[in-house]
Amino acid sequence: MQEHVSDPFVGTLVDNRYAVRSRLARGGMSTVYLAVDQRLERDVALKVLHPHLAADENFLGRLGREAKAAARLSHPHVVGVLDQGTDGHTAYLVMEYIKGHTLREVITTKGALPPRLALALIDPVVEGLAAAHAAGFIHRDVKPENVLIADDGRIKIGDFGLARAVTTSTSSGTLMGTVAYMPPELVLGKSADTRSDVYSVGIMLFEMLTGQQPFDGEVPIQVAYQHVNGTVGPPSDLVPGLATEVDELVQWCTANDPENRPVDANALLQELRHIRTNLSDRELDLQPPAAIPAGPPALGIAREPVPAPDEDSRNRTESIGQVSNPTTVMPPGRPAPPRYSPVQGQEPGRRGSDLSATHASHVLTPPGEDSEESWPAAPALSKRALRKADKEEERARARAAAMPVRTLREGSPRRRGVLWIVVLVLAALLATGAGWFFGMGPGAAATIPSVANKTLAEAQQLLSTAGFRSTTQDVFDDDVPSGVVVGSEPEAGTEIRKFQPVSLIVSKGPQLFPLPQLEGGTLDEAKNALNAAEMALGTVTGEFNEETPAGIVLAQDPAPGTPARRGTPVAMVVSKGPEPIPVPSVVGKDEDDAVDAIEAAGLNAEVAREEVFDRNIPEGAVVSQAPAGGTLTRGQTVTLTISKGPRMVEVPSYIGRQAGEARRALEALGFEVRVNNILGGFFGTVRDQDPVDTEVPEGSVITLTVV
Repeated sequence: MQEHVSDPFVGTLVDNRYAVRSRLARGGMSTVYLAVDQRLERDVALKVLHPHLAADENFLGRLGREAKAAARLSHPHVVGVLDQGTDGHTAYLVMEYIKGHTLREVITTKGALPPRLALALIDPVVEGLAAAHAAGFIHRDVKPENVLIADDGRIKIGDFGLARAVTTSTSSGTLMGTVAYMPPELVLGKSADTRSDVYSVGIMLFEMLTGQQPFDGEVPIQVAYQHVNGTVGPPSDLVPGLATEVDELVQWCTANDPENRPVDANALLQELRHIRTNLSDRELDLQPPAAIPAGPPALGIAREPVPAPDEDSRNRTESIGQVSNPTTVMPPGRPAPPRYSPVQGQEPGRRGSDLSATHASHVLTPPGEDSEESWPAAPALSKRALRKADKEEERARARAAAMPVRTLREGSPRRRGVLWIVVLVLAALLATGAGWFFGMGPGAAATIPSVANKTLAEAQQLLSTAGFRSTTQDVFDDDVPSGVVVGSEPEAGTEIRKFQPVSLIVSKGPQLFPLPQLEGGTLDEAKNALNAAEMALGTVTGEFNEETPAGIVLAQDPAPGTPARRGTPVAMVVSKGPEPIPVPSVVGKDEDDAVDAIEAAGLNAEVAREEVFDRNIPEGAVVSQAPAGGTLTRGQTVTLTISKGPRMVEVPSYIGRQAGEARRALEALGFEVRVNNILGGFFGTVRDQDPVDTEVPEGSVITLTVV
């Protein structure tokens, strides 16, 4: 859902490409906007990092590498990373836009979910994580807010790479993540692996089944402490009747020791689908309680005493009791308080608060309560129980009496002195060995040298000289040539013990993908194909083509199937249809010449069957053409009409008649009349006419002599 709030980014253009439409959400590390990629004409999710992260150059470099790695992870249940960059003081990530809602909204709206729905929703999340784990990626921040459910039902997990980039860029005294779903090893400052994501999935499944999280507290440090020292109880304590297999699945995922969890998301996926297949419809459609009150911890969850947070820690951290669970910065860890159980000998995390009379003597006195009167009186025992207790006490006294209280052979003082000397020498040797091991030997601390942009052999030599042993990890990289080291894990400048391995991240060069076939389709189809292949639209040029209709792609560059990087621009030549040809004018030309001129222009000449008289166009010449002008396409026809020359007309005699009458009659016959007056033409009578009584061409000149 979109948030309709005032935001300075809304309405701006980021990096001269992404037009920001509205704000979608705000989290602990970034703000997410709905934007339009103006180059590819599609909606995207634009994640703008908060200023304190955007100002960290080391973080931006790390984020760039993580974004490139995440962009290569293509899976139907993983939100794709499309672009990353900076625009001035703005650092951003561009991701696939999923129109819909989050799993957090589902849990908030529905509360506890039936097992069938909970397992169906978690399945694609685990499948996406399995693909990521198989490709060598770890999410580190799995939570309902990062599970996106599209309006068409697609389920995807997002934010790969961001949590990792933040974690590796913050100081060693802080921890980045969402406390409610954080595995114990991350709280203790240990490295994360695939089993850490599995733990977060288990916590999320517990919340989906019960409607609440297994651990809560006033401040994040209290919740983190419970992840380390507590045990997640079975969801069936809150949802009676829940199948045992579902309880076991949740507790398998949320084991404190990573060794006791599924090795990765793929192993979890196999078990999850096995359970979904074998549960009965009654077990799958179990309806959870209508409402589960928030606040008290889940039954069966062991809680350890948590030190009250000081006022400073309250100001530095963020409450996790809210519906939303933003990624939280934990303050530097402090020593955990001593672990104890209300009953001596009871394991932490074990359920059971009913104490029998035989255990009453083992109850620890709470601090500050030394008086026996503060405890309730023990229940009265029967006579038989008293006699049995007396017999047990007698046997205990007999065993104590049979046990000697001092050694029968004390030994000489000299022997004890020699023994102490040996002990001291061994202790000195051990101390010396430990000092060498941690001071100069494999346990000594050293700083990892910079190995970026070096060949693998050079990087291995640098690490060997510094005392480290190295492993290699191959990755695709668009900027670093193949065979050259991209960086190391841990990063250069990190101080670790020499016996700890350093992984060299070696470039395999850019990952290449075959270009799609665009030729023969329309321009719109070609744009959609480029968008689907995550390639860019290059220069589009038009070209006349006599055989291909307008709008069809004639050629592309690079050619189809050519391996190319994501975002490679593809140029296209698009047909403009047949080229228009101007129609030449051939009126008045001889028939043969006219036909030659029409055909030379690429048109077809056709002579009309009917010829016409024309007093101006000689016989055999073109009188008219259709069309007379404009343009045609190659092969179209121009029709020519040929002249029969002027019509022959009989000239009657008008001698002896008045000149005006003769003129009008001759002009009506189509002749041109000229008058030659003699003596001024006083009488107006035609004395002579030339020509007369003969056939002449229409339009000829008739001369009248008038007296």
